[in-house]
Amino acid sequence: MSTVKIPPVLRSSTGGAREVEAEGQTVGDVLRSLAGQHPATESQLFSEEGELNRYVNVYLNDEDVRVLEGLDTSVGESDTIVILPAMAGGR
Repeated sequence: MSTVKIPPVLRSSTGGAREVEAEGQTVGDVLRSLAGQHPATESQLFSEEGELNRYVNVYLNDEDVRVLEGLDTSVGESDTIVILPAMAGGR
């Protein structure tokens, strides 16, 4: 299983967990497994079309998956996925 690091803004949807173990062969599979375990995360991660929401950044072992193969990026059991919501604001 891969480890998914949960940002503070999503922790209320994972029962306060900072990390969740989830299965899958791709980043998309792992994130969907996370959403299966914690349904409140699904709408926060995915659009209605099943794509990653544009304001959600996902990293696989410190690499932005958008420069890899996106949700189709392969993952291994010892890999770590980090979810980082995009920040906006300022002047």
